[in-house]
Amino acid sequence: MNREQGLQLIEETRIIAIVRGVEEQHITGVAQALKDGGVRVMEITLNTPGASKMIAQLQEQFGESMYIGAGTVLDLDDTKQALEAGASYLVTPNMDEDVIRYAAERNVPVFPGAMTPTEIVKAWKAGATAVKIFPGASLGIGYIKELQGPLNHIPMVAVGGVNEDNIAQFMQAGCYGVGIGGSLVNLKEIAAGNYGWIRDKASRLVANAKR
Repeated sequence: MNREQGLQLIEETRIIAIVRGVEEQHITGVAQALKDGGVRVMEITLNTPGASKMIAQLQEQFGESMYIGAGTVLDLDDTKQALEAGASYLVTPNMDEDVIRYAAERNVPVFPGAMTPTEIVKAWKAGATAVKIFPGASLGIGYIKELQGPLNHIPMVAVGGVNEDNIAQFMQAGCYGVGIGGSLVNLKEIAAGNYGWIRDKASRLVANAKR
């Protein structure tokens, strides 16, 4: 899936699944469950054991129908590792202008983490595709709404605290998209092989995001 197709997919579904701590033996089942539930954008965090191998595997198996990226990209070394593995886009928890510029120069979508208005604007000027507002759970929907006043020209992705009950509120607050981790990619259910739980949760999230 190329850049334009991937970004269009994010705009359509508005949800990025954050896959952290999933064992390699479960990754195909998780990806299929997310896809079946309508969530077709997922990031594998680099602090997940075997992340690079899983990114490469997912690109081979799902690359035509899902947008596969790398998360928890902290610095240029992580950036290069992720791109070598085949990540289609990058997500960071921090605002590293070198990482943003490196990705932008190579036409790779990058969603850097930022908290303050200063960080958000710097990330955008450095070449961010959209800015990840993190930690979203602590900041809340009210903070997103306040940011939209002076910074509504900058696409924002809320990460942290998003669930099926409040996802519509994040959309209504003006978010470009949301990142959802443990409440969707539930490690307990995955370990039990209950991929249907993830499929159903994804389906509800997709439906509620469009309310």
